[in-house]
Amino acid sequence: MAKLKTGRHTSAIKENRKAEKRASHNRWILKRIRLAAKKVEAAISQKNAAEAKKLLPHCFSEWDKAAGSGLIHKNAASRKKARLSAKIHHLVPA
Repeated sequence: MAKLKTGRHTSAIKENRKAEKRASHNRWILKRIRLAAKKVEAAISQKNAAEAKKLLPHCFSEWDKAAGSGLIHKNAASRKKARLSAKIHHLVPA
């Protein structure tokens, strides 16, 4: 990037570009998390326990990755995983 005439706020311009990239990447990750959770929820609502159990590890993986990178809090990820697991557990007859 060529320096601007003033040259004082070039770092701010670059930081803004970096922030936009990070925000875009974070939105993409959050979208993947929500999509994975919706697929599991859809399987649960259709009373398809086998499909829900098959999709659950992928969903857990997405939440763990997001929590590991700091995008969502680790306790929030754990809470969501527990609630989804409980829904599947209640779906399957004991």
